[in-house]
Amino acid sequence: MNTLLLRQQQLQTWINENTDFECKQLEMVSGDASFRRYFRFSSKGQSIIAVDAPPEFEDSSKFILMAQCYHAAGIHVPLVYAHNFEQGFYCQQDFGDRQFSQALNEQSCEALYTRALDIIPVIQTCCATESGELPLYDYAFVQRELNIFSEWLLKEYLEYNLSSGQSSLIKDTFSELTDTFLAQPMVGVHRDFHSRNLMLIEHEQIGVIDFQDAVIGPVTYDAVSLLRDCYQSWPADKVERWLHAWHSKFYEQYEWPTFKRWFDLTGMQRHIKASGIFARLHLRDNKSVYLRDIPRTLKYIVTVGALYPELQAFSEFIAQDILPLVKIKQKD
Repeated sequence: MNTLLLRQQQLQTWINENTDFECKQLEMVSGDASFRRYFRFSSKGQSIIAVDAPPEFEDSSKFILMAQCYHAAGIHVPLVYAHNFEQGFYCQQDFGDRQFSQALNEQSCEALYTRALDIIPVIQTCCATESGELPLYDYAFVQRELNIFSEWLLKEYLEYNLSSGQSSLIKDTFSELTDTFLAQPMVGVHRDFHSRNLMLIEHEQIGVIDFQDAVIGPVTYDAVSLLRDCYQSWPADKVERWLHAWHSKFYEQYEWPTFKRWFDLTGMQRHIKASGIFARLHLRDNKSVYLRDIPRTLKYIVTVGALYPELQAFSEFIAQDILPLVKIKQKD
């Protein structure tokens, strides 16, 4: 029997034998960039989300512990009704199908982004769960992420051979980005706070999902995840205006030019990592839909890098060498 189908049957059996719910049928809602799969079922008139998080790949306890922490802080997260860590199964509250990303348009974006940004300072207070402090986004962590770009986008996907000069350029750029990343105040970070991980729930409140990878990291990280989303693109002047308003509201203790540089360079680190992850999802996990997000992600690097003299050479390298190759590859 197909492994995925077997897991689905085991999930349904677990629900019926070990929870208070009755599940006649599981309807696939979505998979995501991880190994988790989400199903919807109805029990006694209530809609429930059932999650399959294979324990050899996913630690479902992280999600459940963070859910408890965020809920206690007043953040709207799905309630977890039942779980089995050993099997990697859990049932959670159904937040429906209204994604933040789908509600965004020229008329709604101002209010939606303002409300979403207001959640981040609350997230930043959440630095520990019942199992202890969250992992620290430290030097080694940042380097591992940046290296995904070199390994998976350049080497594996593009089969690109770096010259010694290009290797030195990448090394120097990564060093500059890492120094700026680690120089910031360290706070609780969702780490994937973007338009596909926010939901519009009852009373137009914003629900937050997919927070199991939360860490202690840079103060600007979640804001750049949201405002320079790998799946959404907005004019630079809008993004800067939203960021400036957020800075004025919550972070005036930091000088604006410093805060803006933190934001920009943290975004570059994130987009370098993300472009590599999208290539890896295609090559390793057969999730080729993410290839279409690589050009947008690389364009952020080009645009932002061009603003800073110390990053302009890297910006030109991406614009002149890497982005054209990606576009050619995607036409093949």
